[in-house]
Amino acid sequence: MAFEDLLNDPVIQKYLHELVGPTGMPVAAAPPDGEVTDEELAEELGLELNDVRRALFILYENDLATYRRVRDEDSGWLTYLWTFHYDNIPENLQEEMYRLLDALEEREEYERTHEFYLCEVCSIRFEFGEAMDFGFECPECGSPLDAMDNDRLRDAMDQRIERLRDELNVDVTG
Repeated sequence: MAFEDLLNDPVIQKYLHELVGPTGMPVAAAPPDGEVTDEELAEELGLELNDVRRALFILYENDLATYRRVRDEDSGWLTYLWTFHYDNIPENLQEEMYRLLDALEEREEYERTHEFYLCEVCSIRFEFGEAMDFGFECPECGSPLDAMDNDRLRDAMDQRIERLRDELNVDVTG
């Protein structure tokens, strides 16, 4: 998929924005063909060199850019030549979805296997053991702690987990 096609996808735009933030987005949204230096990008985009470097290293850490170092024989200075690899984005997004699925499944199990109590005044939630330690009174305001029904939260998590499993084509047995 070409850079232009990828960058027109709102999901990919959001992904890049989450990675590099608003100051790095011009770098991520304007990948040049071939190699480019950080100084060239900063000048071309009218950005601070540190902002460009930060965005480039974040892209590098996420396998979306690579660099090679070239030493100037006269001055001894190193120049970094950057190349963008946005063809890795779909695979990265899929890995993110698997991480999200794992985290949601773990959190849903936690919600299912624990009993919670809530202070209606402070909106602070406590596990059973904590609530018991506090004598079922809120340590902040002294109000009684009421048993909390988290069925709606668990149902929402179950629905999101099911949608992720369907999208990732994950078969659950057992």
